[in-house]
Amino acid sequence: MLRTKKSLGQNFLRSETMAQGIADAARIELRDTVLEIGPGEGMLTKKLLTTGAQIIAIEKDDRLIPILNETFAKEVRAGQLKLIHADILNAQLSDYGLRATDYILCANIPYYITGAIFRNVIGGPIPPKRAVVLVQHEVAVRIARDPKESLASLALKAYGVPRYVRKVPASFFKPAPNVDSAILLIEDISRKNFVSQGSEERFFEILHAAFAHKRKKVGKGLESVLQERTDEILSRCTVSRDARAEDLSLEQFLCLAKT
Repeated sequence: MLRTKKSLGQNFLRSETMAQGIADAARIELRDTVLEIGPGEGMLTKKLLTTGAQIIAIEKDDRLIPILNETFAKEVRAGQLKLIHADILNAQLSDYGLRATDYILCANIPYYITGAIFRNVIGGPIPPKRAVVLVQHEVAVRIARDPKESLASLALKAYGVPRYVRKVPASFFKPAPNVDSAILLIEDISRKNFVSQGSEERFFEILHAAFAHKRKKVGKGLESVLQERTDEILSRCTVSRDARAEDLSLEQFLCLAKT
């Protein structure tokens, strides 16, 4: 059995039930194209292939490519599965024929690159139309179930609608991580909130300023970016100076950014 690389944060999914749960949540149809990040030993890949869809699997660990080629030789020969040895954080998705909101993302990604995947793929120039990812359970709850907002939840909600699907116990992976995971579905992904790169940069500038000091009231926290117009802009967006950043909605932050 292949030894996992700690440097890559590898935890291979061992549960066919959970792999099927990811595939089911993705609602894949025959004509879809699916991008799988980190196929590992192919547990999820096998379930994705049963949908009949075109699968593009990107794997960073060069040791796994020949294993996957052997395991799925029939599907590779038939052209249903395309295996690519690459680092998703450096990959150009357009090189693989992917177009914005015209594919589905499915992934069991290492915890340490979750944020980067959200920024580079879901928030990137060629986002999927829908994504189903395995993430740390605490992160999934904070993004999709916590009534209080966070930097992570708002950064993701700016591009799509996150939904908590189900918990995945640590024992369903090998090696077992120290924490449980969860299946997170992100639907209706688009860049409609940002008409230009400038508006996107302004949104994140304000978001980071508001959450820079967790206990600081939002009025004080935003003075560095809104400056002398702080009170005027807060009033226009119906935001109290005494509010905390976690109590503001996505719509209010988008309003603050349109200044």
